[in-house]
Parts: sequence; C-alpha cells; structure tokens
Amino acid sequence: MTFDPPAALVWFRRDLRDYDHAALDAAADAGRVYCAFVFDREILDVLPARRDRRLHYIRESLVELDRALAARGGGLIVREGMARAEIPRLARELGVSAVFANRDYEPAAKDRDAAVAAALSECGIDFRTVKDQVLHDGDDILTGAGRPYTVFTPYGRAWRARLAAEGVAPYSREPRLVRPPSGSRIPTLDELGFAPTDLLDLGIRPGMAGARSAWDDFRPRMGDYAARRDFPGVKGVSYLSVHLRFGTLSVRELVGEALATAGVGAETWLGELAWRDFFFSILDRFPQVEKRCFRPEFDRLVWDDWPEGLAAWREGRTGYPLVDAGMRQLARSGYMHNRLRMVVASFLCKDLGIDWRHGERHFAACLNDFDLAANNGGWQWAASTGCDAQPYFRIFNPVSQSERFDPDGRFIRRYLPELARVPDRHIHAPWRMSPAEQAAAGFVLGRDYPAPLVDHAAARRRTLERYRSVRSDA
Repeated sequence: MTFDPPAALVWFRRDLRDYDHAALDAAADAGRVYCAFVFDREILDVLPARRDRRLHYIRESLVELDRALAARGGGLIVREGMARAEIPRLARELGVSAVFANRDYEPAAKDRDAAVAAALSECGIDFRTVKDQVLHDGDDILTGAGRPYTVFTPYGRAWRARLAAEGVAPYSREPRLVRPPSGSRIPTLDELGFAPTDLLDLGIRPGMAGARSAWDDFRPRMGDYAARRDFPGVKGVSYLSVHLRFGTLSVRELVGEALATAGVGAETWLGELAWRDFFFSILDRFPQVEKRCFRPEFDRLVWDDWPEGLAAWREGRTGYPLVDAGMRQLARSGYMHNRLRMVVASFLCKDLGIDWRHGERHFAACLNDFDLAANNGGWQWAASTGCDAQPYFRIFNPVSQSERFDPDGRFIRRYLPELARVPDRHIHAPWRMSPAEQAAAGFVLGRDYPAPLVDHAAARRRTLERYRSVRSDA
C-alpha cells in the first residue's frame, strides 16, 4: 500500500513571484505543495472604476507566475469569490494539512486571515503566516521598554543596527510543487468584469520580468539617488514602488544590493526602504490610524467643508503650477513623484484646510502603487497628525518648492501645456505677470489658467491658528 506524502497549499496575495518567497520556503517541509491565488470579490467589488491598472498588473503578473511555477512542476490554482470562503474550501478539496501565506498588515486583510484561520482550524488544517514583504515586523524592532517605535529616526537607527548585525539573506528552499487539478485557468479581465487599461502604454511592464527590467534600470542610477530624487523633471527615483507593492520583486534583494553599493545614494535609498518598514509597523501595531489621527488630539481639528476647493485640487486647477502639474500627472498616469506627493498633500491640508482623509482616499483610488500603510503614513505626515517628531507648523510653500525642485519649469510645462511659453522667472507664480507679459506668453490668467485658489501666506496663518486652537484645548 502506498500513501501520498502530506500536502500543503501556498496562498499567493501581494507576493507574485516564485523566488525568495517566504511562504514557499516555509512550505518546503511538506511533501507536496499546491499554489493558489484568489481574485477576492471583497476587494474587486469596491474598486472605483471598471478600468483598474492595478488589477491589470495583477492579472498579467499571474500569467507569468503560473508559467514560472509550471516550469518547476507546479502551477496556479486560480479562484474567484470571497477569499475567506474560497481558501478553506480549496484546502478541503485538496486534502492539505496546512495553508501557508505571507503576512499582511492591513486591518481588513488581518480580519480576513483570522476568518480563514478559524475556518481551517475547524477542519484540522493549520494556517501559517510568515514575514515576507518587509525586512522586519512584529517584535523584531522594539524600544528599550519593549514597545513599538512611534518616531522614525530612532526606529531607523534600530532598523539599521539590526541589519548590520544580522545581514540579509534570501529564502532559498524550493518545495516540491505539484500541478493543479485540470481545468484551472486565469480569467480574463473581461471575465472578471473589468476592461483592459493603458498600463503597457505607460511603460509599466507587469510581473517578475517587468520588475527585473525596472530594477536593472535603477541599479546604475542608485549612486545619484540622493542628488536627484527630489526633482520631478529628471529621472532620479527608482520607479520600483508598484513592483514592491505586488511583490514581483523581493525587498531582501533590494536591501542586499543597497548594502553592497557604497555611497550616499545607496544609503539614502536604503533609508526609504526603512521608512517603508516603519509605516507597515505603525499600521500593524496601531490599526486605528486607518480612520483616525495617530495623535488623537488632532481628531478634534475642524476642517473646512469646501467641495469646490477639493474638486479643484483633484483636477489640477488650484492656480499653483507645481501642485496642479503633480495632480495632473496622477490623473494621467496613476503615478506621482514622491516630492510632489508631499507638496500636494501639504497644500490640501494646510493651504486649503481640507481633511487629509479626502486626499488619502483620492490617492487610494488613483495610485498604481497604492499601499495603505505608506499612503496613510504619508498623508498623516503631511497633515502633522501622524507619528512624526516635526511640529504642525511645517507647511510647504508651493512656490518655493517649485523654484527649488523644478527650477526651469520642465516638469510643470510637461503637464501644464497652457504655460509652455511662460518664462522661467514666472513659471512658478504666473499670477505675478502683467497683462502684457501674459499676452506675450500666450495665456490669460483666469481664462487659460486659474488664479490661485488661496493666498499662501493667509492660508498659512489660518492653518497655524487651526492647530494652535486644538493644542490649547488639550
């Protein structure tokens, strides 16, 4: 009599690669390993549009992942439905003894995973989650008092100290993959109820091959990262965020490469990866930040109810060129340069006086690389309501930011063609031009491009009073 060796199921989520994969490594002790992905209707049914680049990215990445797993003797079982029901059902059908998944830190995902674990437990099936999308999580990095860090600078020091002491190594064990049951296939976007997008036209190549291409493009530029990263008109940043978001690239590989590359550029970029871990830690340990201010006293802030101002900000019609160019970049491509994310967020909260949650939701709907931890952390940083040592009176001046980081107006002119002929000396504040200068540049303020929605100096005074009133009530 022969017996099949025990089997396990690896559930792919935001980790769409077949190498340096913690859950695959953890499942290697099982005799046979199935691989699965669920198009989760809890997520799909709340997407704001039927053309979603993120879903397009996922679908094409799954096609490549399935081929890669098939070359190793396996393949993907793809289901559509509620993941909290589909995974336990599939585990029972396959007769596995355990389900492995890489850990997720978002509140909704943790709730889903708890439901899956409970359903599996009723069937005597283990559910095991492991660390993969971050370098450190849980209790890996704590203060001397045994608490999670809530300010980045000491967290960053501890993160680097642990990295220096332990190094970083890939997960390398390969489980014995088995082919999925016959009939499993990856549905088309149309079958999922969605339409193709302009993903490829934007130069975004999904999957591990696309991530590898983007990584190979950035590596020779890493040395210049510190000097060029803040200038949206030049190619200075990595453009890897969407690949990290969906796990088509390993964060351990990136950290290892940065450690092996000497220089200020690599060190600065490594710091950005530490920020990424930090924001995941905050969301994991303080899930209330999803809807409330990290600093609870700022939940008492009285924001302005200004639908027209919010609409103008969303549509790139504020009258401040750098802000408008950033918002139009987002609308056109689903991407926004990191410096501009800070500028436009500060402008919404501290110039227009609008609740940061409106901006966070807009970014969540538009960004190809949307990640709740980073998005929430960035918005609360800009609004001074988050875990940040900087005081509330840090308010970005949209004109001086423009003059400093887009000095020749290259980025502005790319997204605001109506200002194409405005001289460099006026491109950052075209409202200062005389009627004759406007005519010479081929535009009329208020007709071809809006006058500023607010006066920055006056808005700054209102913002300081808004925050002071809350602090005085504390």
